[in-house]
Amino acid sequence: MKNDSETTKRVTTLCTVLKDDQILLGLKKKGFGKGKWNGFGGKVEKGESVYEAAKRELEEEICIKARDMTKRGIIIFDGMDEEIIEVHFFSLTKFEGTPTETNEMKPKWFNLSDIPDNKMWLGDQYWLPMLLEGKNFIGIFYFDGPDKLIDYKLEEIIDKAS
Repeated sequence: MKNDSETTKRVTTLCTVLKDDQILLGLKKKGFGKGKWNGFGGKVEKGESVYEAAKRELEEEICIKARDMTKRGIIIFDGMDEEIIEVHFFSLTKFEGTPTETNEMKPKWFNLSDIPDNKMWLGDQYWLPMLLEGKNFIGIFYFDGPDKLIDYKLEEIIDKAS
């Protein structure tokens, strides 16, 4: 087991594409999360903002260009992998291009009533409804490996200036 000084953090993005009463998910074809349905995103590269990374990942994974991306939240995932994973969540409804399968992801539209929860990451069932309602959120999820959620804390962020 690593002690705190050995634990590293990976900063990533995850975009959820919405259209009318549908959500676009991608079947991960290789690597971490293979075989799971998910949004689109990945690691933030050196010198890149989370927004730039999110836009780049959409282009690389499904060949679309985001036009109205909104940041929705941040969640820390601890214990899912060897690193702590800090995920920055975005949603978008406007984009250019046609979602296209790549060597990494196979995109598919789902009705919001038919989201394949049982084929997604553990924990998605907690934050995804908040995102779909247009809420902003922050949280931390504790895992014992990628398939065992131990505990979580998830809060809506309320803009007090409104």
